[in-house]
Amino acid sequence: MPPTLLNWNSSSLTHGWQRGVKSFYWGLGFHEADFDKPQIGIATPLLDGNLCNMKAYEVAKLIQTGCAEAGLIAFPFGVSGVSDNITQGHEGGASSLVSRNLMANGAEMVTSAHCYDGMIGVHHCDKNGPAFAMALARLNYPGLIVNGGSILPGCHAGKPVTILDSYDSQAQANNGTMSYQESEDIIRAACPGAGGCGIAASFNTWGIALEAMGLSLPDTSSIPAVDAAKKDDCLRVGQAMRNLLELDLRPRAIITKAAMTNAMTAIAAMGGSTNGVLHILAVAREAGLDFTLRDVQTICRRTPVYCNFAPRGRGTMADLHRIGGTAMLLRHFLKAGLLDGTCITVTGKTLAENVAHCPDVPADQDLIAPLGQPFKDYADLQICFGNLAPHGMVFKVSSRQSPRFKGRAICFDSVQAVSQAATEKRIRPGHFVVLRGVGPIAAGMPELLVASAALAVPELDGQVAFLSDGRVSGVSHGVMGIHCSPEAAVGGPIAAVQDGDEIEFDLLEGTIHLHADLTTRPTAWPKPNPRRGYLADFAATAQQAHEGCISSWVLQK
Repeated sequence: MPPTLLNWNSSSLTHGWQRGVKSFYWGLGFHEADFDKPQIGIATPLLDGNLCNMKAYEVAKLIQTGCAEAGLIAFPFGVSGVSDNITQGHEGGASSLVSRNLMANGAEMVTSAHCYDGMIGVHHCDKNGPAFAMALARLNYPGLIVNGGSILPGCHAGKPVTILDSYDSQAQANNGTMSYQESEDIIRAACPGAGGCGIAASFNTWGIALEAMGLSLPDTSSIPAVDAAKKDDCLRVGQAMRNLLELDLRPRAIITKAAMTNAMTAIAAMGGSTNGVLHILAVAREAGLDFTLRDVQTICRRTPVYCNFAPRGRGTMADLHRIGGTAMLLRHFLKAGLLDGTCITVTGKTLAENVAHCPDVPADQDLIAPLGQPFKDYADLQICFGNLAPHGMVFKVSSRQSPRFKGRAICFDSVQAVSQAATEKRIRPGHFVVLRGVGPIAAGMPELLVASAALAVPELDGQVAFLSDGRVSGVSHGVMGIHCSPEAAVGGPIAAVQDGDEIEFDLLEGTIHLHADLTTRPTAWPKPNPRRGYLADFAATAQQAHEGCISSWVLQK
C-alpha cells in the first residue's frame, strides 16, 4: 500500500522530536505549509570545466522549478564528477571509474543523511548516470535519472565531426597519414558547445540503457543539451517525481532482471560502449540481482546490431533526435522482438506503453536498420572466457567481419609505450597488443583511449587486437578485449603473457585462449602503490571487473 504521507521520510525531521533543526528550514525560507511537502534531492555533477557538465546547475535548477510546480521542495546538491575526456592519457585517467563509485556514495550520503523522500540524478557525463542508478538501487528511495543532453557535432571542411575524429586525426597525424594542421583544425572544430559526447560512446550508451531499463522518462536521452526542448524536458520531471511518490514506486520494483536484460539488449543492439557492461553489472549487484557476465554473453550472442552510430558508423544522437528520438528506437527494438515490453518504468507504465505512441522508424535514413535487416547478426559486444580470462573478458569488435582472430602478443605496461610503438610502426598486422597492470586494483582501471586510438589508423584498424585489464572509452573502435578478469595486479593470467605468445579468440564460441602452459609461469605483479588517496581507498574495496568493480561490502549484503 502507498504510504499515508508523501513526505514519508522528511517528516521525521520537519515534524520530529528534534525541533531545533527547523531553524535551518526557516532560514531556507520555508513557509508553514512547506513542512508538509515532500523533499527531493537532485544529485548534480557540478564541473564547469567539462563540456558535458557545464549545464548541470542550469538543468538542476529547471528540475527544481518543476518540482515546486508539482508541490515538492527540491534541493540540488553537488557530487564529484570528472571529465572522462580531459583526464585521458595521464594520471587523471585513474579518476574516471573511481568517480562513479564516489558519486554513488555521495548521492546516497546526502539523500539519506537529509532524510529526503526521493532522489533525482542528472546524467551529464559517462559515469554520472551509472553512479545515480547505483545509488537509487542501493537506497531504494523513489527516484529517476534525467539526461542533461548530448553535444551537437562540429563541422570541418563541410562535414560533421565529433570527438571521435579528434582522436583519430591525432593518431593519423602521429603516423604521418594526415598533416598536423588538418588534425589541429579537426580538434578545434569537433566540440562546439555543451553536452555529453554525441556518438554511441559511454554517455549515450547509458542514456539509452536507462530508458530501456525504465529509470528515465521516455526520450530524455535523445534531446541535445542546447535544444530548446531540453527546458520542457526538465520541467516535467517534478510531476513524474510526485507520481512516483504517490505510487510508492521504488527503484527495486523497476530494476528487475528483465529490466537489466532490456538495458543490456539495447546496448548491444545500438552498438554501444563496453563501459555499459561494467555499469550493468554494478547496478545489478547494488539491486541484489543474479545477473552476471554469463547473462551478458547470452544476450550479446543473440542480439543483432540495428544502429549505425559512431564509432561503428557516422551517426550521432542529434541524428536520432532529428528522425524521432530514443522512444521511437526502443519501439523499433520491441517490434524486432528484442525487448520485454511488460517491464514497469518510472512513468508508472510499462515500457511498451511508454513507446506505443511513437511513429515507425523513417525509411529515408541510414542510422537505424529496417526490421529483419540488421547491420550485423550478432552484437559488436561479446564476452569471452578462457585460460587468459577465467572470469571473463569483454570484447568489442566493430571493424572486423570475422568473429575469430589469432595472432602474436606484443606486451606493454603503459599507454604511452603503446602509442610510441605504433608511431614507430613496431606494431604490425597480426599483433595482439597486450597492455596490463591497469586494472581496478592496480590503477583505478582507467580508459585507454590514447592507446586504442593509436591502433585505429588505416593500416592497423581491424588487423590487430588490443587486450587489457583496463577499460577503453566508448569513442574507441577496432578489435578490443578489455576488462580482463582477474587483473594482473591480483595474479591474473594476463600477467604471464610474453612477447610472441600465440593468442586466439572466437567471439561466437565465447573463448579466449593463450597457447602456453601458464602453470609454469609466474603471475606475480608489482604491488600497487597508489599515488592518490582516492585511488588507495578504491583499491582497498573495489571488486574485479566481472563484478562491476563495485565495493566489496555490496557483495556482503
